[in-house]
Amino acid sequence: MSFNIKPKYDKKINKSDLVKLFWRSIPYEHSWNYERMGNVGFTWAIMPILKKLYPQKDKFIHALKRNLELYNMTPYIVTLPLGISVAMEEANASNEDFDETSISAVKLALMGPLSGIGDSFFWGTLRVLATGIGTTLALKGSILGPILFFLVFNVPHYIMRYYGTFLGYSLGSNVINNVENSGLMDKITKYASMIGMMVVGAMTQEMVSVNFITKIGVGKSASTVQSLLDGIFPGIATLALFGVTYWMLKKKLNPLLIMFIILVVSIAAAYFKILGA
Repeated sequence: MSFNIKPKYDKKINKSDLVKLFWRSIPYEHSWNYERMGNVGFTWAIMPILKKLYPQKDKFIHALKRNLELYNMTPYIVTLPLGISVAMEEANASNEDFDETSISAVKLALMGPLSGIGDSFFWGTLRVLATGIGTTLALKGSILGPILFFLVFNVPHYIMRYYGTFLGYSLGSNVINNVENSGLMDKITKYASMIGMMVVGAMTQEMVSVNFITKIGVGKSASTVQSLLDGIFPGIATLALFGVTYWMLKKKLNPLLIMFIILVVSIAAAYFKILGA
């Protein structure tokens, strides 16, 4: 992997830092949570590099908080955005004119497309292939079944995870250097932010389900409230729930309390046959 990049900012990250980043990326999903998903794993992975880049305590804490935003990524390729992020953090640490909002914007913009690729290859293809090979041998009583399943799935995974760290860092460094020379940072930040918000919005619609099963009318002409709402504005119930949740967050309610309120209301609505699966 080449490190012959000559950016305008000071180079502080070396190969050993990136190797450490690779190892710390492995437990990325061990702290997955319903509030911000993989944010803790992502931040923990880059924490030593952030500490190196921001020796001042206040700047280090600020960088940690900035990276604790919602993030969700297929774990097998998470080192690619990790590498890009640390390259951008390196530029931000030594350049006062660097727009640090671009770090979050690029992270969010990459979240959807990269996860789609990672899930399709590792979950949809490689896992099925490994399962087919392992199961065939296991059914014949061969110990090679579970061993081959483990190897066929994990060898490509760790190769991708390792080299993805260096590739992400190299891509990030090159992009930052070219962008600074061309003056395109403002446009990249703007469009990356737009894509990131689209990704988060799509995740909300895809992962949140609200279904009103109460019927209006009698006999065969009866329709559920949900079908009527979908006919007027598809997804409006999910949008309304998002709005209420956002309002509660603006009121400084604890996210755990918000989830508890949603849970209690959902159970009560299901009991009185207002909501259903």
